[in-house]
Amino acid sequence: MKKQNFLLTISMLLVLSMFLAACGNSGTSGNSSDDPEHLIMLTGGTSGTYYPLGGAMAQIISDEADVNTDAISSNASADNVIALKEGDAELAFVQTDVIANAVDGVNAFEGKKVDNVLAIGSLYPETVQIVTATKTGITSVEDLRGKKVSVGAPGSGTYINAEQILEIHGMSMDDINAQYLDFGESTGGIQDGNIDAAFITSGTPTGAVEGLSATTDVSIVPISQDKVDALIAKYPYYASDIIAAGTYGMDNEVHTVAVLAMLAVTDSLSEDLVYNITKAIYENTDKIAHAKGEYITLESALDGIGIDLHPGAAKFFKEAGVLTD
Repeated sequence: MKKQNFLLTISMLLVLSMFLAACGNSGTSGNSSDDPEHLIMLTGGTSGTYYPLGGAMAQIISDEADVNTDAISSNASADNVIALKEGDAELAFVQTDVIANAVDGVNAFEGKKVDNVLAIGSLYPETVQIVTATKTGITSVEDLRGKKVSVGAPGSGTYINAEQILEIHGMSMDDINAQYLDFGESTGGIQDGNIDAAFITSGTPTGAVEGLSATTDVSIVPISQDKVDALIAKYPYYASDIIAAGTYGMDNEVHTVAVLAMLAVTDSLSEDLVYNITKAIYENTDKIAHAKGEYITLESALDGIGIDLHPGAAKFFKEAGVLTD
């Protein structure tokens, strides 16, 4: 009987140890039981930078934060913000300018203020590229007057960039023949001669533009320094940027502007889960199999953030020493 009791005790201890180990493993993530078991991360069109980068990041979040995450293609920033607002996704890539407009309820978000979306962190500069074929002879923003120019979907980040850059040059959408195309359609239109130029806001090099440069001599229209300065003075979420010589086969560097890509999150996710997501991303950038991974750093994680951080992200950045208040 004593032997049986002893064996029973040992068996119970083994079961208990396995249970505790399992709890310990699931507790590594520390995610709240109220959080969803599956996350949707909205990215952008398949021909841009958001989609492939989002896929790499979603895999890291799935592996490191213990929550299944899927990267889904979308119409990018403006639509992504609305999806977060309406609860159709939990995470999304957005431009810093677009989310700032959404939280403030201005521009495309006039009367549609968003109050349930918070920031995780900045990712990389998104360069505003005014793409054209060299044969068009377009060499300045002013040359776009009267031309067929793709400006992205109405209300999108690219559209707002185009609107503001035209404004700084004393122009408006009325001065061009605006076409509302995505990146792939834009570069296809330039190649076919159906449009003259396209605003494309994306990390460089952008896949769609690289594809165009394989068949067409590509030029990027520069923005002069005085206009860059004026734009930044009025809209501080812009930064001066340079597209390096050799990009898209171009001989010379091109001066332009950039906004920042960032990751936004709905406020419905717990502090624990968002802490783990933030930690997973910024401590595993070496695992991001995309050229933009090198730009995602702790040092730049708060650059251009004009909205409140999620408490979970703030907790991580305080522990990492990049957020002091």
